[in-house]
Amino acid sequence: MNLEELLYSTYGFSSFRPGQKEIIEQVIAGEDVIALLPTGMGKSICYQLPAKILPDSVLIVSPLLSLMQDQVAQLKKMGEKSVVAINSFLKPEDKDRIMTNLSSYKFIFISPEMLVQSFIKKKLREIRVSLLVADEAHCISQWGFDFRPDYLRISEILPILKFPQVLALTATATDKVTEEIKEYLALIKPYVYSHPMDRKNIVYDIKKFEDSGEKLEFLKTFIQKFKGPGIIYAGTRKKSQELSMLLTEQGISSAYYHGGMEHQDRVFIQQQFQNGEVEWICSTNAFGMGVHIPNIRQVIHFQVPTSIEGYVQEVGRAGRDGLPALATLLYARGDEALLESLVMDDLPTQHEIEAVFNNGPSATHLIDQGIVRETAFRVIAYWMTKLPLEGVTNQIELLRKGKWQQASKIRELISRDGCLRRYIIGSFDQELITKPDNCCVNDGIDYSVFEAYSYSEKKAIPLDWQDRLSVILPI
Repeated sequence: MNLEELLYSTYGFSSFRPGQKEIIEQVIAGEDVIALLPTGMGKSICYQLPAKILPDSVLIVSPLLSLMQDQVAQLKKMGEKSVVAINSFLKPEDKDRIMTNLSSYKFIFISPEMLVQSFIKKKLREIRVSLLVADEAHCISQWGFDFRPDYLRISEILPILKFPQVLALTATATDKVTEEIKEYLALIKPYVYSHPMDRKNIVYDIKKFEDSGEKLEFLKTFIQKFKGPGIIYAGTRKKSQELSMLLTEQGISSAYYHGGMEHQDRVFIQQQFQNGEVEWICSTNAFGMGVHIPNIRQVIHFQVPTSIEGYVQEVGRAGRDGLPALATLLYARGDEALLESLVMDDLPTQHEIEAVFNNGPSATHLIDQGIVRETAFRVIAYWMTKLPLEGVTNQIELLRKGKWQQASKIRELISRDGCLRRYIIGSFDQELITKPDNCCVNDGIDYSVFEAYSYSEKKAIPLDWQDRLSVILPI
């Protein structure tokens, strides 16, 4: 099979992007693969194209509903009908229909939380799977910035699937994280492809202020001067809403986005942004994975990110069309306090550990009663099947130290006098070979390429339910 011919007949592309062909060849050859490709390099093609050759289903474990929906929509747009997404938002009748016909689907997308449910395992045992894909595989790593405890259980499904090939995909993984992916996916000798992660068209900027008020005034000026579309990342849900309100008051179309919103509202906001109806999204880190908008020109971190890995993942949303994009980190004195709070919020407390141990790993009522946070519960419930109480406490303490180390890298980035790009690339155990002319603030930035133009086709944001319905169901 000529891969270039298959690529052209399937996608209309005449050539592969760097790394894609090497990865696909290894998958077709029957190898387990860990692929590290920067954001915007076309990771999904690395399992979609082999699926044309592999005999059975491809099971894709995906961490976000928006990511699943995006991939399903892309495949259906290409004419692929045998594709389905299994998640907690399915209606019971739809779930029953899908489970009854599960073997008929070529592409099966599933969340890690659904994957570990007993009735799902039972159904998966009845079908044949050629390839298991762990998308956004850095979520497997406890040292990663976006740890998902249920990802640790992917290896439990491998015997049920009769040990298919595994393809782990991610854009951001250090050597340490890569080793942990190998361990938790039970990969003995995988082929590892690591593409240089530097995105030459992204320019790194850091602005420093005496206080948050000064930072806010800068943002007002910035959004008037520099062009979108753009994303403004905030550390909290409340701050994302406040920033969106600020932009709206400035006459700029914006919307907020965070994990506390209803699913339908999040989908609606994302569609508005993709359609150009909203110029700026003000969001927590909930907005990112699964967002494929090529012309994002700006990514602003209004508050300090908690890790280099998370920072790179978020700025990687910009400039996917290859044109210049600006990543601006805003720092004010006192931001360290929020950084420390955000870092520690991810981890279970001793009180939560003891509560789960005293009540058992099935005591989900602890979540409903607000005694234990949901993510903390999942982390503890996983580890208590492996370790005694003291062992779990020690494991969480190790994670705490690892989080502090990640936060210290961000502090160093902010205080650094040398090249920011070189430091960021070095944080992923890679070496910067060549620097672009427009590199980072410490090497001097030509801001003229980012200066504002009249944002084309501005549209009003529907604010109430009548307006929203008129957009979805026009008369």
